[in-house]
Amino acid sequence: QVQLVESGGGLVQTGGSLRLSCAASGSIVSIGVMEWYRQTPWKQREKVASITSSGPPNYADSVKGRFTISRDNAKNTVYLQMNSLSPEDTAVYYCRGEVRTSIATMMKYQYWGQGTQVTVSS
Repeated sequence: QVQLVESGGGLVQTGGSLRLSCAASGSIVSIGVMEWYRQTPWKQREKVASITSSGPPNYADSVKGRFTISRDNAKNTVYLQMNSLSPEDTAVYYCRGEVRTSIATMMKYQYWGQGTQVTVSS
């Protein structure tokens, strides 16, 4: 079994910063792509950023230049540094990882965290 646990959400004023973390634990052989999504009650879940184990990160246009995704492979953890936050960034943020759980197969399975609330006040 694999668990992804997010942390770092909270309430911040417009223009402020937050750093989210997502730590994976359990039966992990390796982790491929790790991603951050966000969701509000009035919008579909949106992919914010993604990063592979070795490649360059990708960002949604709405966060380019403000958010930075990074990962620590030794700790099975992905981070999302969020700067210049605005009320439009208010959402529940979820991390997702593609995890290889057995050395007997190259197959990876996707796992989601439980989400962490980010609220930006105007």
